[in-house]
Amino acid sequence: MLTGQSANPPREQAFSGSVSMAHNFTVAIDRCQYELGAWTSAAGLNVSWHIAEYRAGDSWNHPLIFPGVPQYQRIKLSRAACRDSQIVQEWLTETAMRNEPLTGAISLVDAQGAPTVTWELKEFFPTAWGINEFSAAQGNVAMEALEIVHTGFLDDDFAPGNPGPQLPGR
Repeated sequence: MLTGQSANPPREQAFSGSVSMAHNFTVAIDRCQYELGAWTSAAGLNVSWHIAEYRAGDSWNHPLIFPGVPQYQRIKLSRAACRDSQIVQEWLTETAMRNEPLTGAISLVDAQGAPTVTWELKEFFPTAWGINEFSAAQGNVAMEALEIVHTGFLDDDFAPGNPGPQLPGR
């Protein structure tokens, strides 16, 4: 070890490349058929389970609990209106004419634009789109908002004949 260096790297070096700050999110639909560009805010990437409770006749004070069906929230994206807003309009037009759920992905990207983590969305489509009021007198940035609904991002399809994902060590 060189003189004057500590055994522990500085905090900035310790996190370099392993943690992604919330720089922005990218959205792609059906294997990049529509690249909706970068978004500065994404809310609703959540999953929760309602609890299913069962009480056996021989164990009155010991209920059995099981996870129920996963429930996914609507995802709300926002950003300043930009050139990619035209691609969103093309996708909305296509969706309005051909109402077919699509697959896609939302990726959290780092400062260099490389994906850090990606959520693969199943059967999703837009439920709302909007842009804030235009006012030349105020000089505000035009903000675009997109809301989508989906059937999940977990690999949990247990259809008949499909054993599901293989878990490590099993």
